[in-house]
Amino acid sequence: MIRSRLLLSALIVVPLLAAPATAQRIEANPAPAPVRAETAPLTLDDVLRSSARAAPQIVEALAKIRGAEGRALTASGAFDTVFEAEGRSRTLGYYDGTVASARATRPLSDNGGYVYGGYRVSRGGFPVYEDENYTNRLGEVKVGALYSLLRDRLVDERRTRRTLASGDIDIARFEREAVAIGVQRRAIDAYQNWVAAGLRLRAYRDLLQLSESRRGGLARQVQLGARPDILLAENDQNLVRRRALVVRAEGDFQAAANALSLYFRDMNGEPIMVGPERLPPDAGALAGVAAAVRDDFARRRPDLQMLLARIDQGSARLALAQNDLRPRLDLRGEMGKDVGPIGLGGASRTPLEAAVGFRFSLPLQNRAAKGRIVEAQAEMDALAARSRFLRDQITVEVEGITIGVDAAEKLATIAEQERQLAERLAAAERRRFELGSSDFFLVNQREDTANDARVRLIDAQARIAAARAELAAATADRAALGLD
Repeated sequence: MIRSRLLLSALIVVPLLAAPATAQRIEANPAPAPVRAETAPLTLDDVLRSSARAAPQIVEALAKIRGAEGRALTASGAFDTVFEAEGRSRTLGYYDGTVASARATRPLSDNGGYVYGGYRVSRGGFPVYEDENYTNRLGEVKVGALYSLLRDRLVDERRTRRTLASGDIDIARFEREAVAIGVQRRAIDAYQNWVAAGLRLRAYRDLLQLSESRRGGLARQVQLGARPDILLAENDQNLVRRRALVVRAEGDFQAAANALSLYFRDMNGEPIMVGPERLPPDAGALAGVAAAVRDDFARRRPDLQMLLARIDQGSARLALAQNDLRPRLDLRGEMGKDVGPIGLGGASRTPLEAAVGFRFSLPLQNRAAKGRIVEAQAEMDALAARSRFLRDQITVEVEGITIGVDAAEKLATIAEQERQLAERLAAAERRRFELGSSDFFLVNQREDTANDARVRLIDAQARIAAARAELAAATADRAALGLD
């Protein structure tokens, strides 16, 4: 018996003595639970970074920029240095002359002319009508240039194609920016709708929880005869109705998560279906973006920049058409020197040779160029009128959105006041009901009114976020849209 008691005491005392040491060890080396990225609350910045990186529309627009850069490279090919070589040898007949030549030509980038340099060497004899083929034994070196003095001096077709291709790159970049702004605007809407749907679901679940927690007490009171049976039936009716609201809100929340997956993607660009565990804890996530209206918002709009780029392209086409009306006057100069021992052509080829010349032509009618001038001028006038209207439209649009933001903020303030008052009334009515001073119908009505006020506040906050996102898109605020 004594041995059994000692053993029992040891079993009781040893864990008690070990418990402080264990507790001290746990406090000294706490093991915090790791926070997984997949369960952390999803923020708007996460969505904006993801959509800016992997949205298919933005990727497509980037591909169009590369296509425009390829066309610009093609247009610049007109200024490439061209190397050509040629050889000819008489295989039959009295003369046995052979000549080989090579020449490199490089167009001028600031004039319609070009410069060139060449080398030519010949062997054997040539007829008198091919006397220019003769060279000294080591051949002939020649350099020359052609310079346009009137037509093609300031602008020509090659430079115009390069200018138009450069404008196409700018237009593609502005289109990409416009696409990115639209994508980010819709991504903000998708995120805010998801958060708002989740907060509504949370509100309806809280309302349902009130009925479920009340039912046990009512059932006991009905069983004891303190409350009539009809009261329990009325509570069950409210349970069913509120449960239906929860089911509907769950469907809306899932639909919003599905819509959000179009913009929230992984590193491989695949859509991510966000779970309810990543819903932010409060309505702070509905704050939206902070768009600051600057004085130069119209100039930063990519659609206006595209119009201005097209006007520049129209100016280039007009200048090219006007160039075609000018007479052509080209000046040409050339220098040549034969080197080495004297060949069969004689000593007359040894001295340094220089020659100058010109070419002149004058269009007498040139109706094609006149038609292109009229066409280019009409296009520029139309684009200028469109740009004026777009500036006015942007100003009116931003002003209207600013008014909408102010109105939404005022409505949200009123909705917050209404929610506070409704929740106070609902809490007071529940206390009165518990004390027997109120009826069940009035309690449910107060709770429904308070929950409706809570949902209206969520809707008002979502409208503020949507209006701010629209303002950021209208003013092309890249920082607010997460495009920096």
